Amino acid sequence: MRAKRESRPPTLTRAPAVAGPRRSSRAASSLTRLLPYLKPYRWRWTIMALVSVFSLAATVAIPLMTRAVIDGPVRNQDERGLWVLGLAALSVGITEALMWFIRRWLVARATLGVEADIRKDLYARLQILPMSFHGRWQSGQLLSRVMNDLSAIRQFLSFGLLFLVLNGIQITVITAILLTMYWPLGVVVVVSIVPITVTVFHFQRKFTVLSRRSQDQAGHVATHVEEAALGMRVVKSFGREDYSYERFNSRAAELYDTQLEKVAVSARFWTLLEVIPNITLILVLGFGAYAAGNGLVTLGTLVAFITMMLSLVWPIASLGFLLSMTQESFTAADRVVEIFDAPRDIVDGPIDEPPRGGRLELVDVGFRFPDSDEWALRHVDVTVEPGETLALVGATGSGKTVLAALMSRLYDVTEGRILVDGLDIRELSLSALRRTVATAFEDPTLFSMSVAENLRLGSAPDNPVTDDDIAQAIDVAAAQFVYDLPFGLDTRIGEQGMSLSGGQRQRLSLARAILAAPAVLVLDDTLSALDVHTEAVVTEALGRVLGAVTGIVVAHRASTVLLADRVALLERGTITRVGTHAELLADAPEYRYLLAADEDLEWEQDDERTRLENLYLEARATEEACEERDLAEGRSRT
Repeated sequence: MRAKRESRPPTLTRAPAVAGPRRSSRAASSLTRLLPYLKPYRWRWTIMALVSVFSLAATVAIPLMTRAVIDGPVRNQDERGLWVLGLAALSVGITEALMWFIRRWLVARATLGVEADIRKDLYARLQILPMSFHGRWQSGQLLSRVMNDLSAIRQFLSFGLLFLVLNGIQITVITAILLTMYWPLGVVVVVSIVPITVTVFHFQRKFTVLSRRSQDQAGHVATHVEEAALGMRVVKSFGREDYSYERFNSRAAELYDTQLEKVAVSARFWTLLEVIPNITLILVLGFGAYAAGNGLVTLGTLVAFITMMLSLVWPIASLGFLLSMTQESFTAADRVVEIFDAPRDIVDGPIDEPPRGGRLELVDVGFRFPDSDEWALRHVDVTVEPGETLALVGATGSGKTVLAALMSRLYDVTEGRILVDGLDIRELSLSALRRTVATAFEDPTLFSMSVAENLRLGSAPDNPVTDDDIAQAIDVAAAQFVYDLPFGLDTRIGEQGMSLSGGQRQRLSLARAILAAPAVLVLDDTLSALDVHTEAVVTEALGRVLGAVTGIVVAHRASTVLLADRVALLERGTITRVGTHAELLADAPEYRYLLAADEDLEWEQDDERTRLENLYLEARATEEACEERDLAEGRSRT
């Protein structure tokens, strides 16, 4: 079995960010940057704000109406006035409930739309970010941002932000009314707000750190679950289910510990927020009873004061919950904006018309991965004419796969140029380039959709393929097995194509690349998983296809090399020899060494075939000799 270790970008894991004052302010600005997504829904937000203000006015009005009822009709035993004020209070309560319903309906419609819009833009951003970005980021972290973090932002916009503003207004207005009603008791309420404020800011910083840590750890857990699901076949084949579980358990335990710590901080926070208002209530009741007993306040004023003060308990106590939600949304926004701010190193060129000639030139091409000082490729020069096929042959790690990836700008060259028909591929728009260059990879990716949908991914949106085109590509790739699937081309294959063998996935990937009808076709060792007989069929058909395009074939087998008109020998990231297969066999010992195992296998197969043929001829000769002897003995007896 041949090991494959091409030069690849270093795998990096983002360390959890450390929260602090600077981090917190940056996170707040990140959330501010997402506020323009509210603009399409501004009318709903405006109406919702007005409804919320009316609802708050109704909340404040009810205690005042209670005071009017007690100090008026109840004190004066005015039955008619009691009915009038009672019905008015009832209508205000019903209006308040209706306002709550309207507000919830409007905010749900608006914030769900905002979440959907951000999610669509975030996914679109992921599609255009370069492979260097995806090489550094874990897929679970990206999934956590697209789902969990956007959900946290939506919850804040739909609930936290609204109530943070409303509760602030309610606290301010009611405090002012309380001071107006009876200022000594109002001062008691105002003084009680000071320790609550101190408590909020004391716990805020620690909760911010824990919030960021838990969200990052949730991303690690999601990454492990995804990797385990995709690699289940490997895990089971080696009997490593327990090991996989232990890895998951350790990460889940870290998340569990962090969330427990968050709960502990939150519990201490909420305890203080419950104790302080209750102590305040006891003080107000004591001083209020004394004031009412001495005629300093009316009974209605005291009842209204206590009712209003109790209406402050939820806004003040909810500050902890709302500020926790605010910090989580700040953290989530910061994590989302990290993706929006990720540099897009590979950008569109100004030319949108794809070249169709296909003349490919590599001029002093060099490449190294970001954050790496080692060159994967250096001083690569070669030209491939239209209709010509060039095979890339080299030892493991010589840079063949990297060079193939540069053709379609999955990575950009670090130095030098790649030209198609004399145009630097960086001058082409990405859509034009990828209509010009199509790549089939050794380890192909198939999606959880039908066979036909997977194949049609190779066609340009403005040039849809027909059923005949699909049938022809299937024939070239010797992928007729698709017709034997339960629903033929409409059969939905599993995620990553795990329901298919490696050779079947490679053949579908090859058919997909052929359907793109490119001017330059790059095959990155696409036939490595095929058996000898299938490879022979595919190779014969590919020979006809490659005759009409410019072909780049990454090869390890002599049979694949024979597809090419010329061969380029890669050594330590540089092309050292270019010639025909026969010329390199004759003049390049390194080339002969690379193909020696494959050639020896072919020679062994030829020797075995010759031996069997000789045995067959010997057996046939013996049989004929026996027949002649039997005939001679028969004539003798006669």
